[in-house]
Amino acid sequence: MTSKTIACGVVGAMGRMGQRICHLLASSPGFRIAGAIESPESPAVGKTLHDVLGIAGCQTVVVDTFGVLADACDVVIDFTFPEVSLSTVDFCHTTKTPAVIGTTGFTADQRSTIEKLSTTFPCVCAPNMSIGVTMLFKLVSDVARVLQEGFDVEVLELHHRHKKDAPSGTALRIAEILAQTYGWDLAQAGVYERRGMIGARRHEEIGIQSLRAGDVVGEHTVLFAGTGERLELIHRAQSRDCFARGALVAARWVLNKPAGLYDMQDVLGIR
Repeated sequence: MTSKTIACGVVGAMGRMGQRICHLLASSPGFRIAGAIESPESPAVGKTLHDVLGIAGCQTVVVDTFGVLADACDVVIDFTFPEVSLSTVDFCHTTKTPAVIGTTGFTADQRSTIEKLSTTFPCVCAPNMSIGVTMLFKLVSDVARVLQEGFDVEVLELHHRHKKDAPSGTALRIAEILAQTYGWDLAQAGVYERRGMIGARRHEEIGIQSLRAGDVVGEHTVLFAGTGERLELIHRAQSRDCFARGALVAARWVLNKPAGLYDMQDVLGIR
């Protein structure tokens, strides 16, 4: 924990999460916005965050290149898209700037690139920055160790109509935790769609189902169903602020850490 004011660069500052992060940074003691990055096509480029987001007194200008962040930022926060986040990782690899990345939808190859490049800078990368979801990950592992024989497991996620990737990164992480705990291969056990005469459910099966509707921020349910009983672990995000707050916790934590790839369980010390 440091008492200095942490200068943060926000990549994707005009996105849904980027805007919430900017507002929270501006209102949180110990943080300041030192840079804001957007795509060249964004109408916000060249304008201040006061102008485009109404953040009082914030004269940080939105730009479309990483150059402005090189000497100005202590940490870079990125909630964007995989291709953009890889550019962020490359920038942080070159400048040795700590990073917090909450992007979802990475391919296995993209994830491998992040693992390789983060050997030169500290990087917290998690599919969900929420403190509650991080605890959900831990609970899923603990429950799965006990409720395996005689129990089926299903993962259900619900998000807003605009979400582009499915299943959500959080649901996939839950499925990975389940598979690791059970000693199963997720590529074989994961079932992402059921339709028609599919036959009886296999024991070594992890169902991962996605719903998209309205403006739902995010909801994840992990269902353990046995004979005559079931246990449900549920997390509901009521606003994006829970993700933004987690990102700020991660940004403060990652500052003086050794180079390497971390997640929110490392940040909270519950691994």
